[in-house]
Amino acid sequence: MNTAKLDSFLNVLAANNKAMGSLAIAQNGKIVYQKAVGFAALKDDLKIPATAKTKYRVGSISKMFTGVMVMQLIEEGKLSLATTLDQFYPQMPNAARITIAQLMGHKSGLFNITNAPDFGTYMTLPQTHEAMVAKMAALKPAFEPGAKYEYSNTNFILLGYILEKVTGKPYPELVKQRIVNKLGLNDTYYGGQINPANNEALSYDFADKWKQLPQTDMSIPAGAGAMVSTPADLVKFIEALFAGKLVSKTSLAQMQPFQAGYGLAMRKSGEGDEASYGHNGAIDGFRAELSYFPAHKLAISYTSNGGIYLTDKVLKGVTNIVLNKPFELPTFKLITLKAEDLDKYIGVYTSPAFPLKITVGKNSDNTLYGQAAGQSQLQLDAVAKDKFEHAPADIHMEFNTVKGQFTLTQRGKIIVFTRE
Repeated sequence: MNTAKLDSFLNVLAANNKAMGSLAIAQNGKIVYQKAVGFAALKDDLKIPATAKTKYRVGSISKMFTGVMVMQLIEEGKLSLATTLDQFYPQMPNAARITIAQLMGHKSGLFNITNAPDFGTYMTLPQTHEAMVAKMAALKPAFEPGAKYEYSNTNFILLGYILEKVTGKPYPELVKQRIVNKLGLNDTYYGGQINPANNEALSYDFADKWKQLPQTDMSIPAGAGAMVSTPADLVKFIEALFAGKLVSKTSLAQMQPFQAGYGLAMRKSGEGDEASYGHNGAIDGFRAELSYFPAHKLAISYTSNGGIYLTDKVLKGVTNIVLNKPFELPTFKLITLKAEDLDKYIGVYTSPAFPLKITVGKNSDNTLYGQAAGQSQLQLDAVAKDKFEHAPADIHMEFNTVKGQFTLTQRGKIIVFTRE
């Protein structure tokens, strides 16, 4: 393994204020690499560097913990994938037609509560189960149960509550008993108010300097996103899952998607020897990735508490380095253009493959911006001749001024726009 290149990759991200976070890699059941960059906390004159023991909110990776416990209860005969939601929460829309399997696979049609217009008004305030159920029940369903896949945190908040109803125990106690203690995950637990003195990271956004972000109250995400952990614990968790230490091989097979996409509380990416299983997570300024590659008996986890370099790009870069595939370290070099240099890009662009017009304009500080109709402006940084990017959204634009076009690339999608 090219540990020097892994070091260089994380160091260049940190040096350019593109990321703060922690990485752990395990192979054949043993940790083979760990490194943390940036700070766990930056408050007033207090600067706490991140270490391998720094604990991060891991967002939706929590769904894998919830999913494992649901499968354990199914194995114990206390639930089934066909059990319907009305047995626990009949007040939810379509409850009699929504199954545990549909909740686990995001096929229930229940509206994603974190996308509700008023979510930001209470996200930092403690909520009771009853209050959350009332809020979720009041949201109009997005589609009929089973009609399609659409990611919704509502599904796993309810699954966490169902675990509590079936067992008579609170979720934090359940996850400790059924997963954490079994595997010796000493730095993994249901989160609360962040305490930097307990090696817990705060989350940040960077704009000229690091700015601390608000904390979601953990009574809200619950089984959908309330876990705190370290990359070392997360790779231990996913290795144990695939080794049959938490659920049976039959249950694991039910959780795994057959092709790239979402199964039951688990994602699949890639195919063949490059197939990986796991989950990602996002809450406040925290981002996390967890992947297991069965063909290589390889587990990788990266947790971040700030920065605009996307965690899935970190995961991809790390994977390429570990598997000795080509990977160029990012340079983050920007170029400065004169006002007249920008004029040739300005205009309104359309594409038959995209529903909105995109306006490209010039800011007063001689930078370019892009703005889709009805949306906010995004600053476009010049990275090369005719090439611009907006890194937080992984947007890359390459202009062809002769044809009056630009090619937009975002997370694998490529769309050509033409100036009106």
